Amino acid sequence: MASVNKVILVGNLGKDPELRYTQSGIAFCSISLATAEHWTDNSGQRQEKTEWHRITVWKKQAENCAKYLRKGSSAYVEGRLQTRSWDDHGQKRYSTDIVAESVKFLGQAQAKDGRSNQQSNFVPPPASDPYENYSPPASLDDVPF
Repeated sequence: MASVNKVILVGNLGKDPELRYTQSGIAFCSISLATAEHWTDNSGQRQEKTEWHRITVWKKQAENCAKYLRKGSSAYVEGRLQTRSWDDHGQKRYSTDIVAESVKFLGQAQAKDGRSNQQSNFVPPPASDPYENYSPPASLDDVPF
């Protein structure tokens, strides 16, 4: 039987993207994306719940995210869930993050130099296949976070 590990999110960045490189020189970018759910409770009061998602983007797409996204930017993210674990002073810790396969920039893009792109649904040109010749780090020790 086949299985599916697919995540689709549309939200806003809670902080500027953090671009880093593995020891072998592969670019990766961490972004924090907020999604919100709104509803009216039984007493008629408007309610909101915000979920925060940790997302990792790799290679050229990571560099584009760092160049064009800022705190507050809207983005569409498609990816997969990945859980990692580590030992924290004898206690096993877990984190489930999203590994992005595709990131589309929504709204108005702004480069680091402050120049604005006036297109309303700006998406930078795709950088070939972002996973072309990609192999994930042999271990999470190669990812510095």
